[in-house]
Amino acid sequence: MRLLVTRPREDAEAFAAILEGRSHEVVVAPLLELRFLPGGDIPLLNIQAVLATSANGVRAFAARSPERNLPLYVVGPQSAEAATRAGFQNVVSADGDAAALIAKVVDSINPANGKLLHAGGVETAGRVKQALEERGYQVEAVILYEAVPAETLPANADEALRTNMLDGVLMFSPRSARVFASLVTKAGLAQNCQNMDAFCISSATADALSPLPFARLAVAGSPNQAAMLDLLPRK
Repeated sequence: MRLLVTRPREDAEAFAAILEGRSHEVVVAPLLELRFLPGGDIPLLNIQAVLATSANGVRAFAARSPERNLPLYVVGPQSAEAATRAGFQNVVSADGDAAALIAKVVDSINPANGKLLHAGGVETAGRVKQALEERGYQVEAVILYEAVPAETLPANADEALRTNMLDGVLMFSPRSARVFASLVTKAGLAQNCQNMDAFCISSATADALSPLPFARLAVAGSPNQAAMLDLLPRK
């Protein structure tokens, strides 16, 4: 298949390599640019564990803190892989999404043993904190990065859509799906989606694409990269 990947560049290029290894053709066109926010070391006094709801949170925390021994709870395999590459020694994966991470924390961590720190972004700050505080935890939410949306459709994505060369697009978040729908509509290319499939990591992501007339919207069985790959045919 000829596929469009819209993830932030580092994740997109790694995922594209996997797709190409499965004989797919890939157009990499990031719709969100990750920017780590400046600042000094992150205070970790009385913190018993760090939480990250994305690989970006892992990378941003690693860029700001030398700490690698505190337990690091992450949403899924890709975040766990990023943590291992960054040198974290005690990584626990929830193998799911933010809800799965919250459930894993509740099952594994005693709130009486200290505070938690959520290494989050501008868009994610507060959600995990609120959910866990309702369950008796103390959570410090630190905003370490932001994902800045593209203002126009990347040129290679525009050309691929305009020439009807794509068989599908992969969407890993509701936000990226909303950005894609907005930019495609702005470019006057909505009708060019009608012969394409959209492969979505969640129902909320698929819903965000509803303004576009895709031939098919497919939703992964689990909110992770492996389940996204399962949606694609193998050659």
